[in-house]
Amino acid sequence: MPVQTIQAIGALLIGGMFVVAGVEHFVKFRAMRDYLATQRFPAPAAMLAAGSAVQIIAGLMLLLGIAMPFAASALIAFTLAANFMLLRFWASQEPERQVLRNAFLVNVAVIGGLLLAATA
Repeated sequence: MPVQTIQAIGALLIGGMFVVAGVEHFVKFRAMRDYLATQRFPAPAAMLAAGSAVQIIAGLMLLLGIAMPFAASALIAFTLAANFMLLRFWASQEPERQVLRNAFLVNVAVIGGLLLAATA
């Protein structure tokens, strides 16, 4: 399979994942906003709307192969922020600590995929 085809499939998968997640955040907006409020997020509704919009727009850009370095960079910034703001495993106790650490590490792997997408 040609490298360009593999890169296009990868961009489709990772971009699509962000689009689905962003749409789901809007569908479950009230519950997500309330969760962010319990995590002491400043302006949880605005943060949720902005983050979800970034996920959808940048995800679509990756999916469609438009300005991929920009789209991947936006999603890297979003994922890093989400990791450090929501997945604070270092401040938790077991067993929650392990669950959060695993999610944190999965997001680190996603950032690796986004770095590859940025160079495609």
